[in-house]
Amino acid sequence: MKKRKLTVFGQSVKNKLFELNMTQKSLAEKLGTSEVYLSMILYGERSGAKYKNKIINILSIDEDKDV
Repeated sequence: MKKRKLTVFGQSVKNKLFELNMTQKSLAEKLGTSEVYLSMILYGERSGAKYKNKIINILSIDEDKDV
């Protein structure tokens, strides 16, 4: 079975979630999507074009530095 690997964006999101003591589930709820779909975005299995800007805004990710 192939091991999944986080994208650069996915790693940034995971790091920020850790900093904010926030779960992936709570982020998915704020986005209005499922945990599974959010995970697929973080692992590059879906583009997540509709959600990426929302994720960046919710987590206050600095696009130039973090992504």
